[in-house]
Amino acid sequence: MSTDNERTPRGTVRTITDLARIAGVSPGTVSRALAGKSLVNTKTREKIEAIAREHGFRPNQMASGLRRQKTGVIGVVIPLGHDTRQQISDSFFMTLLGYLADELTREGYDLMLRRVVPETDADWLDRFIGSGMIDGVIVIGQSDQFDRIEDVADGYLPMVVWGNHTEGQRHCVVGTDNRLGGRLAAERLIAAGASRLAFLGDTKPMEFAARYAGAQDIAARMGVPIVALPTHLSPDHAGEEIARHLGDHAGNIDGIFAATDTLAALCLTALRERGIAVPDDMRLVGFDDLPIARQTVPPLTTVRQDIAAGARGLVDLLLRRLAGESTESLVLPPNLVIRQSA
Repeated sequence: MSTDNERTPRGTVRTITDLARIAGVSPGTVSRALAGKSLVNTKTREKIEAIAREHGFRPNQMASGLRRQKTGVIGVVIPLGHDTRQQISDSFFMTLLGYLADELTREGYDLMLRRVVPETDADWLDRFIGSGMIDGVIVIGQSDQFDRIEDVADGYLPMVVWGNHTEGQRHCVVGTDNRLGGRLAAERLIAAGASRLAFLGDTKPMEFAARYAGAQDIAARMGVPIVALPTHLSPDHAGEEIARHLGDHAGNIDGIFAATDTLAALCLTALRERGIAVPDDMRLVGFDDLPIARQTVPPLTTVRQDIAAGARGLVDLLLRRLAGESTESLVLPPNLVIRQSA
């Protein structure tokens, strides 16, 4: 039986992905092996180098630039494993991307943006890193890809992730203390008179799970019931889901903690359509403090995460990691912003 090497004619290996397929490893492993990274074990590195020599493979100029950190491009990738219908036109993404673009431009870098759906591209992070087109990568959101990000972090230093920090994790994160933010939201709802709470959002993504857990902490302490109302972030579906939740739970809740300001704004619309007054009949708290929070009717009480400071932190830590430093994560404090919805 012939092997992959025997079936592949000399000269057809043109990219790191081609070489990875023959070697039976990820493109990221090939990239690190050819760069002489010690985190690739000796046997695997020697195998990859031998296949490269056999096929006359030479990393292209851009890939060589990657090892010299000379492409002048930072990759920004948004993995949507938990909600494939979510759009990067979401207000949170656009706000963070705007601040990131400003910070990277100030540091002399261009930004390359990718939206990926991991269920159709399981090797999404290794391929991006091994593409030869970027010096480092910022991942926006852990989604359901925590283990994949952890694996890559073991052998790739210039990567920083916007997300939730968990004790003992190996990848470097910048993000808000989401659990504390959830506590602040629940405390405000109860202080405003709510006695039956609901969390509006998907509890599977790490950041949202932490926000819900924080709200549960306060609800348990105060003896107040709280229920999760799973809701997608895609505006095409979220409005319908929120309206259904309000119908199913009519009279059973009087305080809602929305996982994002976008969901909170959609919830305000649904409440208005049902003739439910905010905050008299329903108290509502969001999360993010996006510009929309000041523009809703009534203006939205929300938990503020400092997105501008987060963008500065992401870029600062990434530049330090590009210089070879192994950095700690940065956890930002949330702040309650009281307006008129609760």
